[in-house]
Order: sequence, then structure tokens, then C-alpha cells
Amino acid sequence: MTTKLTALLPDLAPWRSSRDFRLLWVQGLVTYLGSVMALIALPLQIKELTGSPLAVGVMGAVELVPLVVFGLYGGALADAVDRRRVIVLTEAGLGLLAAVLLVNALLPSPVLWPLYVVAGGVAALAGLQRPALDSLLARIVPHGQLAAAAALNALRWQAGAIAGPALAGLVVAYAGNVPAYATTVVCFCASVLMCRRLSPVPPVEHAAKPSLRGIAEGARYAWSRPVLLGTYAIDLAAMLFAFPNTIFPFLADELDADWSLGLMYSAGAVGSLVVSLTSGWVSRTRRHGLLVVFGATGWGLAIAAAGWTSQIWLVLACLALAGAGDMLSGLGRTTIWNQTIPDRLRGRLAGIEVLSYSIGPQLGQVRAGAMAGWTGARPAVWTGGVACVAAVGLLTAALPALVGYDARTDEDALRRAGEGNGPRAEEGDEPRAEQGDRPRTEEVDRSRAEQGDRLRVEEGEGPRPEAPTPT
Repeated sequence: MTTKLTALLPDLAPWRSSRDFRLLWVQGLVTYLGSVMALIALPLQIKELTGSPLAVGVMGAVELVPLVVFGLYGGALADAVDRRRVIVLTEAGLGLLAAVLLVNALLPSPVLWPLYVVAGGVAALAGLQRPALDSLLARIVPHGQLAAAAALNALRWQAGAIAGPALAGLVVAYAGNVPAYATTVVCFCASVLMCRRLSPVPPVEHAAKPSLRGIAEGARYAWSRPVLLGTYAIDLAAMLFAFPNTIFPFLADELDADWSLGLMYSAGAVGSLVVSLTSGWVSRTRRHGLLVVFGATGWGLAIAAAGWTSQIWLVLACLALAGAGDMLSGLGRTTIWNQTIPDRLRGRLAGIEVLSYSIGPQLGQVRAGAMAGWTGARPAVWTGGVACVAAVGLLTAALPALVGYDARTDEDALRRAGEGNGPRAEEGDEPRAEQGDRPRTEEVDRSRAEQGDRLRVEEGEGPRPEAPTPT
């Protein structure tokens, strides 16, 4: 019994085998806690200055375009330069923008327009940084530990998502905007120092310079891979049809449970946290496409149930189940991306990933809000969940390669495993997923011998020197 329980615990192999992963994990937690302070203080300050819900809502529109444009460019940039340098410079820029908020808050009469400028600047820098961060994982973690690393990163996010807003709310409510912005500045200063300690992550040899042509090359690669296309499409559909967060205040009103609003927002993170805390089995699975499909389907079903029931505690339980489903889908998507995308394209594909998980929720909020205005909050929630399940079913039928994905046999995954882009695990730190398996090198060597030049021709690349491994 003890052995079975231990097997469910998160696999800590990436934490033990990679110094850079440890640094990045702690840095991410510090950055998240600092960002949440500003995330909560900024809209509240706009509300205090204007008293207008529209003025607060405009902030989302200000953020969307820079996030999309700079996210795509950031993907091309991550493939062309040292990714560590991109992370350090953008992190420093985010710290400077936080300092602008702090200075403005210290004025006798704070000004409104800098808040919008900072919001747009933060979105632009986040768009530049996120592809470099996302594409870094496969370079600092051994190939066999990528699923475990994704679970540990998710655990970090969930811990921040639960504790961060509660702490930030207390600071803003009882101390005001100035201490909140000051905390953000301090967190980013600490984050920059940690990022500077990361090992250099130079681009592959003969890397293309950032350009529209390079971005288009990444898009063509994604379009040519049904497995990747399926991960993007299913995530986009799930968020478009079943992301009801924007109408939670109205749902709480209809259920006569205004006290539950905060719990609604945190319930999903609680469900995700449970999955992460019992994610040891993820390192032993190889059918990550099934995780994507089952997770997204579970998300849709749980959202539909949350809209259908009128019992508030059942609603919260369903939202927690939805968070668990979303976590499963996210683990599957992240692992597939890191296992199959070649290093020379990893930044550009990470830019496309930014679009898939940022545009979906934005459009989903518009859909949910419009539907709620027409039918009420509960029908808007449950119909969205049903539409999500239907969309996932149609996409699964149209892209069967996603369901059939197996890391042991997929050509792209085997090729990436044989390239040796990531560091080798330290002796004694092999992931639990590999224990008892046939030696991985036999499988890779046999596949590469059988497939030979055909795989390289399919990908449009000739023999290249092995990508440099961070020291």
C-alpha cells in the first residue's frame, strides 16, 4: 500500500537532475507571487480612479494585441538568440514597469494613462518572454523527465494560484496599492538575479534570424503535424466554449450565493493541485494524446454540470473537477510539445502555443458574457460545456493521430530523444518512467536506422550538428 501511494507522489527526478530546473522553478514562483500583487492592484486602482466598469474592461483589450504580436515575434526570437538573455532582459523590463506603477501610486494624484501603458507593456514583454521560457524546458531537463517536469511546473503554478490571490487581496485591502507594487518590484529584482544564474542556452547552429518568413516556417511545421495541430485545436475549443470565469459574479447572484464568488475562482486551481500532487503516474504513461482528449472532455462535462446544478456546493465541486480535467489536458499538451518539436523550431512553436492558450480564454469570456446576457448565467455555462464536449469529439475524429500518439513509437518523439538536446540525467536520477522499460537507446537506434533519411526529408532538414547542450 505504501509503495502504491508513493508511486502517486510527484516525480522529483527533474528537480534532482537539473540545477537550472530548480532555479527556474523557484524563480517562477517568486515572479508569480509578485505579478499577482500587481494583477489585483492594477484593475482596482483603475476602478478607484474612474468608477467605470468599462474602463476596467478596456485593460483586456489593451493587452490582447501586444500579447499576440509580440508572442509570435518572441517565438522567432527565442530560436535565434540565447534564451537565457531573452528571459533576463524581459524580466528586468517587467520589473521596470512595476516600478512605474509604484512611482505613479506614490504621486499625490495618481494618473490613469500610465496604467494602460504599463498593461500593454507587460503584455508585450510577456509575449516576448513566454516562448523563451516554454522552449527552455526541453534543453535543461532530460528527455525522459519532461512529463515529470511539466507536472512540477504545474504544481508551482497551482500553489501560487491558490495562495497568491489571497495574499495579494489582503495586502491591497489593508495596506493599499503602494505596498503591493513595491512587493512586485522586489520580487522581480530577486527573479532577475536568479535568471542570471541560469546556464547559457544558445541557439542551434545556423539558426534563422527573427523574421516573418521564420514565423511562417513554424506555422507550416505545426500545420504539417496532426498531433500538434490537435493539441492546439482542442485547447482553443475548450477555452472558447467553456471558459465561464467572466460570468462567475452573475452565476453567484443567480444561485443567491454571493459569498461563493472567491471560491468559484479558486476551485479550478484546487482541482488542478490535486492532480499535480498525485502526478507520479504521469511519468509512466506514453499515451499523452489520450490525456489531452480525456482531460478536455472532462473539463467540458464538469463545466456543463456546474451550469446545470443549482446547488452551490455541487457547483464548486464541478469547477474543481473541471480544473482537474484541464490539468490532465495541459500535462498531455506540454509533454507532446517538448517531446516532438525540434529545438530549432521550439521557440516559434512556443509562440503559437501562447496564442492557443491566450486567445481562447479571451474569446471565451466574450462568448460567455454575450450568451449570459441572452439566456442567463446558468444556461450560458452548461451550453458552453456541452459545446466543448461536442467540439472535442469532432476534432478527435478529424485528427485521429492525436489519440494514437505514443511516445515509444512516434517518429518525431523518437527523433528528438535521439538528438540529445537536453542534458543527461545524473546517475541515480533516472525517472521512474524508465524503470523496468527496455533500454531506450535500442528503441531509438532501431527507429533511426529504419527511418533514416526519410524522416529528415519529411522535416525538410539535412544532417545538422547536435544542438549545444547547456553546461
